[in-house]
Order: sequence, then structure tokens, then C-alpha cells
Amino acid sequence: MPTRLLALAAAVVLLAPTAADTGPAPPRPPQSAAFHAASPQQAPVRPGAWDWPLGSPAAPPVVAAPFDAPETRWGAGHRGADLVAEAGQAVHAPAAGTVAFVGVVVDRPVLTIDHGGGLLTSFEPLASDLAVGARVEAGQAVGTIADGGHCGGSCLHWGLRVDGVYTDPLPTVRDLRPSILLPVP
Repeated sequence: MPTRLLALAAAVVLLAPTAADTGPAPPRPPQSAAFHAASPQQAPVRPGAWDWPLGSPAAPPVVAAPFDAPETRWGAGHRGADLVAEAGQAVHAPAAGTVAFVGVVVDRPVLTIDHGGGLLTSFEPLASDLAVGARVEAGQAVGTIADGGHCGGSCLHWGLRVDGVYTDPLPTVRDLRPSILLPVP
């Protein structure tokens, strides 16, 4: 019996596809110098390069609940940042992109914008008249705070995915890098 198992294992190894059988991996889309790989320590966008979806740089919104990365892909965590808002308040695109999704997920209206280079932002609860495929510019109103979800009409849940992995959206609007004082020439 062990000889049969060994022969079966050898056959599986010999029949397994190789890179030559499946061809090369599909090319990744080019990314601008402003974008780089996401990790918990670094933002996927140059720090402070995007606009706040609520408020302004001079008067940014209050963060009610920050991003909390899950320990595992399906583990507990907070896959975005909650920004304090009022029902009916306008929400703006943080960067240019194309509307990828508009609809209801579970019990909340959601809007997702594809910014290219593997970057997707999502907003909930958000009522929007935009259609999938609509082009949006940075700062353009994309909808209003609605009701539903874990924060109802009292906040906006803002998520950011980089190549399908959730990451903290706040570094895209905040430049918290340390200041460096240079000598006077």
C-alpha cells in the first residue's frame, strides 16, 4: 500500500503544471511615482496627496474610529476610518477615478471609486446618483451621507483597498512625516 501512495504522489508531481505550461504572469499596470506598495508602515499614496472626503485641509473632519487592520484576512478589525458627519452632508472624491460600484451592501448604500493602480476607495452609508463608469474628479461631490451600517447618518466609513487588501486611508490626506530642520544657508 505505501508503494501505491508513493507512486500516486510522484504522478501528481509530474503532472503538476509549471510556469512554462501556464505562461507568464499577466503584467501589472504601471504605477506613477506617487504610488508604492502598501504595508502597515507606509501609505499607498504619497502622504497628504489626496483630499479629505469631508471637510477641508483647513478644517478636516473628526476621526470617530481609526483603521484597525485585522490579524488575518477574515479576522476582526476595522477596515477603514469613520469620519464624523451629519446626515445629508456632501461627500467628495478624495482623488480622480471612475465609479466602480453603486448599490446596497447588506443594509447600507455604498459607493466605490477605482483610482487606478489597484487603488479603490469605498464610502458608506452614501446615497449617490452616480452610475457605474462615471468619471469623477478630485473634490467632486459624489453623494451624501445616508442612513445604515454601523454608524448610520452620524459618520462616513471610508475604506481604501490596495490590490484587494484594506489599508488605512488617513495617510493619503495627512502628511505626518517628521519635519526636518535644515541649517540656514
